[in-house]
Amino acid sequence: MKRKTPFFVLALFLSVFLVFKSCVINNPQPEDCEVVEVTIKKITEGSSYDIVFHDTGTDYYYINRGLEQGLNLETLNAKVLNKTVTLHLPKLLLGTSEHIAQIAIGDDIIFTEFD
Repeated sequence: MKRKTPFFVLALFLSVFLVFKSCVINNPQPEDCEVVEVTIKKITEGSSYDIVFHDTGTDYYYINRGLEQGLNLETLNAKVLNKTVTLHLPKLLLGTSEHIAQIAIGDDIIFTEFD
């Protein structure tokens, strides 16, 4: 009797690989993002030089390695604290990321990863 285990293992491995690959954010574009407006109540430094923006509830959003990209917590506090901002958040296979691809106040873009 032949065993079908190798095919099952290969299919499972491929599925897991595709799910993990869909969670990697690489060169996001505006059409790949969900646009949300939130009021920023707190800004903190996260792990790996991330900048974390906390909203009025329990949600948070982050700029990956924002401190390494020249952003400054004091400057960001002055610009966005207690203000409503527009965030572009990349869509993933299983929902929307908390990763900020772009943050703006009105027409003033504070940070963007878009080309």
